[in-house]
Amino acid sequence: MLNIELLVEAPAWRKVKDLKSLIERAGRTAIETADIEHMPCAQQTFEVALKLSDDAHIQILNQQFRGKNTPTNVLSFPFEEAFPELTTGPLLLGDLILAHETIWREAIEQNKVLEHHISHLVVHGILHLLGYDHIEDEDANEMEQLEIDILEKLHIPRPYRQA
Repeated sequence: MLNIELLVEAPAWRKVKDLKSLIERAGRTAIETADIEHMPCAQQTFEVALKLSDDAHIQILNQQFRGKNTPTNVLSFPFEEAFPELTTGPLLLGDLILAHETIWREAIEQNKVLEHHISHLVVHGILHLLGYDHIEDEDANEMEQLEIDILEKLHIPRPYRQA
């Protein structure tokens, strides 16, 4: 149901044990759990290109595409295809880029297991590729709850602080 083309750009990512399996499991669970109305088409095989990069690269992209001259943990670039029903192979959802230093730092600062934090950011990015966002409060609440539900299926504790 989900193919992930993985490109490891920053060598430090290779330190994470079973990284490809971790990413694929998080991505598959996100796809399987997402609300069908956000899916481009039902019962489709999806494809995501995921680059494991560093803060320097993601900061350039964040400035170029979002006008923010700072690194961030994950960027998502949805692929916008006019006629997904004409696709004969996997439907390309888009690209995700994860930044090594920011993710490691956040995991330490937030006292999270690194693999859990990586899984959460993959889930978060996949949901963005499916059209979820967190600009408006109502949408943010929906997306956050879906992330919590997906992470629960992965046996990962709630990533957000309780109010």
